[in-house]
Amino acid sequence: APGTMSGSGSEEPPPSQATEEDRQQEAERDWAAAKAFYDNLVTQKPRPPKPQNAITVAVSSRALFNLVEEQRIYEEQGVEKYVEYQQKNENIIFKPGPAFYFVKALEHVNARLLELYPDDEERFDIVLMTNNHAQVGVRLINSINHYGLTIERFCMTGGESPIGYLTAYLTNLYLSADSDKVQEAIEAGIASATMFTANKDVVYSDTQLRVAFDGDAVIFSDESEQIFKEQGLDRFFEHEQLNENKPLAQGPLKGFLEDLGKLQKKFYAKNERLNCPIRTYLVTARSAASSGARVLKTLRSWGLEIDEALFLAGAPKGPILVKIRPHIFFDDQMFHIEGAQKLGTIAAHVPYGIAQKYHKST
Repeated sequence: APGTMSGSGSEEPPPSQATEEDRQQEAERDWAAAKAFYDNLVTQKPRPPKPQNAITVAVSSRALFNLVEEQRIYEEQGVEKYVEYQQKNENIIFKPGPAFYFVKALEHVNARLLELYPDDEERFDIVLMTNNHAQVGVRLINSINHYGLTIERFCMTGGESPIGYLTAYLTNLYLSADSDKVQEAIEAGIASATMFTANKDVVYSDTQLRVAFDGDAVIFSDESEQIFKEQGLDRFFEHEQLNENKPLAQGPLKGFLEDLGKLQKKFYAKNERLNCPIRTYLVTARSAASSGARVLKTLRSWGLEIDEALFLAGAPKGPILVKIRPHIFFDDQMFHIEGAQKLGTIAAHVPYGIAQKYHKST
């Protein structure tokens, strides 16, 4: 075989390495067979992208749809009554949940990418990741088809935690209404957030995906936030100015911001910068003059652009988010989540860093 030598000096690869290479080769053969199958079908629907090429967003059923009543039945009457209720009502369409319009916006980006790059697989792949039983699947499928969503991959674990499947699906972002599962995913090193429904109805852009991020403990590590929480604001300012030219370590959502940036550049390459269907926002409680330079220099050192940076110097984030109208806003502190909710922003809590010692998501 190529790369091997005979005789007493030959070295076989370690069994674990050989096994991993065999597994990857087998996976490549499986994908080649699946591609040949799809290529022979006559269909207008795009083939799901290969997971290695896709940006996989796993969404739970309670994040995608409003299952408040169904969850109440489950908690009060148990799993059998819950499944029975779902089957009896499988032709009744679920109402949108907190992640619904975010998913719709992802699919709009996909449509634009397919227009410009019909043979490229670097786009979003939405996976329904739920611990629901398969018997509930018909109602979920009916609702997905009703809204015209393109969600081809389902993972229904029948009451078991779906977290172990996130790695197998090569998940880039996991959104759930269950804070315990999100915490479990964060601890497994997967970018994750707990979804919260806005308290007001807001009209979202249907031509541009808008994603707003907090900075510390979301895009960046909680290194600086630890200084602030434990030593106070003045020491925080001093620390940031002393370390202005030292990039912050990455936080749990840095990879997803990077994914969005890669897709933006695909539009820029086609002279579509002014019509790019993705816009990113940094919405931070930091003060620009006292601690903003390190943030901007860190992004520059990573080779990342952010479309708008808003330094609020401790002012509430809610009013700014009303102006932005993001499809999703990521923050590590629940009081910012709650403030955003009250004014109509769909917020996603990232349970990461020192702030979790002060206020847990519920």
